[in-house]
Parts: sequence; structure tokens; C-alpha cells
Amino acid sequence: MKEGVMSKIVDREAVRQAIEKLPLFSTSALQLLQVIADPEHELEDVIKIVKFDSALTMRVLKTVNSPVYGLVKEVTSIDRALSYLGERMVVSIAVQENTGQLFSKPLEGYQGEQGGLWRHDLFSAIASREVARYAKGNFDLDLAFTGGLLHDIGKSIFATFWKDASQDALGQIDQGIVSDYLMAEQDLTGLDHTEVGYEMACHWNLPESLQAVILHHHHPAEAIECMQPLVYAVHVGDIVSMMAGCDTGNDGLQYQLDSGYKEFFNLSPNTLAEIVLNSEEEFSKAEASLVC
Repeated sequence: MKEGVMSKIVDREAVRQAIEKLPLFSTSALQLLQVIADPEHELEDVIKIVKFDSALTMRVLKTVNSPVYGLVKEVTSIDRALSYLGERMVVSIAVQENTGQLFSKPLEGYQGEQGGLWRHDLFSAIASREVARYAKGNFDLDLAFTGGLLHDIGKSIFATFWKDASQDALGQIDQGIVSDYLMAEQDLTGLDHTEVGYEMACHWNLPESLQAVILHHHHPAEAIECMQPLVYAVHVGDIVSMMAGCDTGNDGLQYQLDSGYKEFFNLSPNTLAEIVLNSEEEFSKAEASLVC
């Protein structure tokens, strides 16, 4: 966490202790995230990891055979399951298995409903992947999805410490004291949900690319240059999710869009509208498959 800022309400040590109490990611889930973060990975790498985790295998097969996919013949092999689900759905299942309680609990400080964080992050993941399709250069679509899925995980812990100050956040924005919700978090508590999320990512030993997304998704220009395309994809995906009404509570649409995304993506107003529609359609199907 950033040092040199006097905490006004939040006890940083209490936050650290809450993070240290979090269970670690399973070996297979961490391996999956590391593989997805490698641009040279192949589908076979994902299949091997899933096959060696019986619990994950069962969940993947249960998902692909659910009525949502409407398959006539039962799928009994991981190879076939992944051909239907794709890497991104398998990652979603693994992440949900390891962090389901964090995603599903109500975000008190944001006045968010139960499961709201999971729905927002899932929509953001889908939207981030859609944004990445319009990249000016080569782009790992599934890594953009994974980044979107984890970008707001810090809210799951920060919300508890934020609830006593959150009522003043919107007032600060309306009065022009701060320019967005993230700055209000910093001004009122001395830290914010991106810092907490970054500490969680470090605790879990997540790949550096995902750490960068979690820390910088509201200010992508602050990420190191090689990480900026990925962080900008999630930055825009996050905004798209809020535009579609899928937010985490009282901070919806209270963040600024960094126009620096134009350096990396060809996104016209019509394209953004199409991204919203495509994301809504895929989200409906994914949400039905992954009930948190």
C-alpha cells in the first residue's frame, strides 16, 4: 500500500490482517491464472491443469452439461468441455471456487446487493474481452477477460472498512472536492479499493499482469508501458459494465474514462454500443451458468 498518506478512518494494519487471513488460491487455480497470463500458452496447458483437479473437473462438467448450453449428448471429457466452454469460462469457474464468498457477500460500504460484485466483475470481464477485439495490435482476449474478472476484488475487503465514510463520497464529488469516487476513497480514508486489491493479489501471488490491472484499472496511464494495453482494456470494460447498469452500488458511473484508450483500441461510439449489446447477451448466458 502507498505510504506517506495519513489514514483518517481506516486502520491499515487491520486491513493487512484481514488480507493475511484470506485462504490462498488452490494450486490448480493459481496455475490456471499463470498459464492464461502467458501469451504463448496453448489450450492443452489448460486441459492438463483441469484434469489433475478432481473438484474443478466435476464443476466444469456440471457447468457444460447444464440446461443453459442445451447439449443433446452428455459431455464426459474435459477436452470436449473446454471446446464448448472456452478458457474464459474455466477460469471463471476456478476463480469462483476460490473466491466465491468474497464475491457473493453484500458490499456494505457501497450499498451493494448480495452477489453484486460477482455480477459486475463477470460483466466487466466479458466487456473487457469485447474491447480487446478492437485492439490495434495483437491481444490476448482471455487475459483481458481474466483481468476484468478480478479487477474489483479489493472492494470485497475494503467495503467493510469503508462503510462509515462512504456516505460522504458522493457529496464530495457533487461539491467538486474530488473528481471521482476513487479520489473520495483516498481523501476520506487514506487508501482505496485498488490498493487493497493489489495487496490481495500479492497475497495470492497472482501474475504481475493481473496485479497491474487490479491496481491501475481506474488510472491505466500509471501502469508500466508494457501493461497499459491490458489495463486500458479492463478500464474500458469496467466503464461499459457500469453503462449497462451492472455496477457494485453507489459508485456506479462515478469514475472518469481515460481517453488514453484510443492509443490502443479502435473504438467508435457505434462500436461501444455494439460492445454493450454483445456483452449483455453473453453475460446473461454466463450468469446462468455461474450462479454465485
